[in-house]
Amino acid sequence: MTIVFFTGSSRVGKLIMGQVAEQLMPVTLELGGKSPLIVSKDADLKLAAKRVAFGKWLNAGQTCIAPDYAFVDQQVYDQFKQELIIAIRELYGENPLENKNYGRIVNQAHFKRLRSYVDGIQMDEQTLKMAPFLLENPDPDSSVMQEEIFGPILPLYSYQNLEDVLRFIKERPKPLALYLFTKNRELERKVLFETSSGSVCVNDTLMQISTPYLPFGGVGASGMGSYHGYQSFETFSHQKSVLRQPNWLDFGFRYPSSKWRGKFLRLIFK
Repeated sequence: MTIVFFTGSSRVGKLIMGQVAEQLMPVTLELGGKSPLIVSKDADLKLAAKRVAFGKWLNAGQTCIAPDYAFVDQQVYDQFKQELIIAIRELYGENPLENKNYGRIVNQAHFKRLRSYVDGIQMDEQTLKMAPFLLENPDPDSSVMQEEIFGPILPLYSYQNLEDVLRFIKERPKPLALYLFTKNRELERKVLFETSSGSVCVNDTLMQISTPYLPFGGVGASGMGSYHGYQSFETFSHQKSVLRQPNWLDFGFRYPSSKWRGKFLRLIFK
């Protein structure tokens, strides 16, 4: 049995699915998207900033489940932003472009795309390196908020009402991941039940893919099907049904010639 597995952009995923449909083959798509991040006022801000800095700027933001944009409670917005700046400096140094552990942009085309999103970003076109950048309150209709960033730019918004944040998320294509930093279990349940995403990670980033006990995959625009651990076995296998009947037993009432057939069927389906 041939099974198609594709990981990449939603645009290419649609093309793959169209071709696979012609062959009637099963397909699993892991597509990415704009994964939201929510930081509530009760979060451990210092720890949250460190974990966001790790998750967003690992490989210079070029992971399919990197936080793509962030909503921070207005009461702690300035404090979290400052903690995030400190965390970036601690992880990648004063000049990330000179840090050998900080990644480069994969190619020139993506470098130009990212550069078109913002002005004033620190970059080196020769090495294709682009420093972490916090973009505050971008227009929701701008390109940076319409396309998956897949780079070191993190849009930041403040919020007063969580309902507005949830509405914003639900009005957009379903993401591959959603991140929430909070100590409030009721708030956590509210976000879990009122949003739809491929995976959710509470009080951390990226770590949901590190365990083989959780399936990983998207939903809607972020993909279909899942894999990792046992789920990979399920995804790349076909459960073939086999029924073996004994020869020594044959129920006569199953055949149309049986005079008991009608009575038996009426008894079964009564």
